[in-house]
Amino acid sequence: MGIGLAWCWRFNIATAATFAIFTLIPLQLCISETAPNYTFLYNASTALPTSHYDYIVIGGGTAGCPLAATLSENYTVLLLERGGSPYGNPNITSLSAFGRSLSDLSPDSPSQRFVSQDGVINARARVLGGGSCLNAGFYSRAGTGYVEAAGWDAVLVNESYRWVEDVVAFQPPVRQWQSAVRDGLVEVGVVPYNGFTFDHINGTKIGGTIFDQTGNRHTAADLLQYANPTKLTVLLHATVHKIMFKTTGRERPLAYGVIFRDEAGGKHKAYVYGRTRSEIIVSSGALGSPQLLMLSGIGPSDHLKSHNINVVIDQPMVGQGMSDNPMNAIYVPSPLPVEVSLIQVVGITPFGTYIEAASGENFGSTSGQRDFGMFSPKIGQLSTVPPKQRTPEAIEKAVEGMNSLVDLAFQGGFILEKIMGPLSTGHLELQTRNPDTNPNVTFNYFQEPEDLSRCVQGLQTIEKVINSTSFAKFKYSSMSIDMLLNITASGSINLLPKHNNTLSSLEQFCKDTVMTIWHYHGGSQVGRVVDSDYKVIGVDALRVVDGSTFTFSPGTNPQATIMMLGRYMGVRILKDRLSREKSPEPEQKRAF
Repeated sequence: MGIGLAWCWRFNIATAATFAIFTLIPLQLCISETAPNYTFLYNASTALPTSHYDYIVIGGGTAGCPLAATLSENYTVLLLERGGSPYGNPNITSLSAFGRSLSDLSPDSPSQRFVSQDGVINARARVLGGGSCLNAGFYSRAGTGYVEAAGWDAVLVNESYRWVEDVVAFQPPVRQWQSAVRDGLVEVGVVPYNGFTFDHINGTKIGGTIFDQTGNRHTAADLLQYANPTKLTVLLHATVHKIMFKTTGRERPLAYGVIFRDEAGGKHKAYVYGRTRSEIIVSSGALGSPQLLMLSGIGPSDHLKSHNINVVIDQPMVGQGMSDNPMNAIYVPSPLPVEVSLIQVVGITPFGTYIEAASGENFGSTSGQRDFGMFSPKIGQLSTVPPKQRTPEAIEKAVEGMNSLVDLAFQGGFILEKIMGPLSTGHLELQTRNPDTNPNVTFNYFQEPEDLSRCVQGLQTIEKVINSTSFAKFKYSSMSIDMLLNITASGSINLLPKHNNTLSSLEQFCKDTVMTIWHYHGGSQVGRVVDSDYKVIGVDALRVVDGSTFTFSPGTNPQATIMMLGRYMGVRILKDRLSREKSPEPEQKRAF
């Protein structure tokens, strides 16, 4: 069961008349007064062995929740989520507890840690709501150029953003430290100042947040309140092992069902109805979606055969184009107390770097937690060992070192830069046939020289902000930039081996202190694995709708656009199907 929920779920027996597909036991959450009473939320173990729907959505994450909610307006939808519920878990819902889920390495954690082949520790979501339950909360739209390049309908895009924002987006309270960063950015030329806006505009702005004024997180799972409760079924702890295809007598493979297992290991099958427009939609994220395609027989044939997987279609581009936007930061100890803040202000530079900040990382005044928040070794952002020695014991040693610091060391904040794109790409491969096992992924950080150049320009901008008049009161006058770089680098922020010329080269600093900001994407990209309608190329009745389809990360932070995309594609799918069903030609049934 999900963290913190096992002792509070109450069970009510649903009547067969109400639920024709399942005889299920809905979950009602009693911890949080703000938790929605979703009558369609169930544990997977309560599902029947077989069932049928118009649509099956695999992955109840940042894209899957809005997609399933939208499709349920007119059709029956099964949403399969391998994790539990976020509701009632203060480690997810509370701003002051940020990072606790990321540091939880238990099998039931809403976060599943992985380490890329580059040596950078990372995380993938395992909870209803996906990454929106774990991230730092910043909400900002993609730029108009990104929308145009994607070929999206700009009117529907804006309508879809607003649909999301009515539920999960808020204006953050910007206090002294964040204000100093904002004013410093403007002072050093990251202009104009655009005030508070969700829009992606060059210059400095205050962006949105999914934390409300009381510090409570709102996630993609909240978008399920839009759903038609009589047509949507959400199963938690439902791990999909395989998509089933019909190939006999067909020119193209046809996706017609899925095999999933529940929290007790029980096996279930779910099918889409035998109509030509029913579909299976994969929304399992940048790791999960290409992984599931491969496990189901869609991927590079040699790689699939090496894992004894029957090849449905040889698709060498599945798992290719994996990227993670590298993040680098400088820690600035402050002579003054600073507020607890995650990402609120962003400087969008003309040279392809985004400057953001987070402060008060100890969170100690409210929670007793002494660490560096989104830069803490507890969540994998700090370590002191090279890749071949990345053991839990080594990470624990870094945590012990942090715990030994004096309180004053935690008074301050990080100013970070993240590069756009990026241009550097890698790939993903299966490690085993177990869908719960992380695949092997390589991102090739800074492989492209332009990415490294952007990082250096970003760090140079941060240095100017730190030395600006606007930021002066939050910096010790005796601390030079070199000293701050050394303080940051000495924490061994990733698992890459260190070089002794860190301070003499910002390029080396970028490579040595690279971290993730959890914006990885790719693996099922448009034009390579899926077409412009997000249909898997060469296969019928199967789509992928999530961040795995992106070539570049949208805007400063992707979650707004991923939620938008779920709504956007749901509306497009509905419009297309409804218009076709009104045509004189009757909908054909498939022979399974």
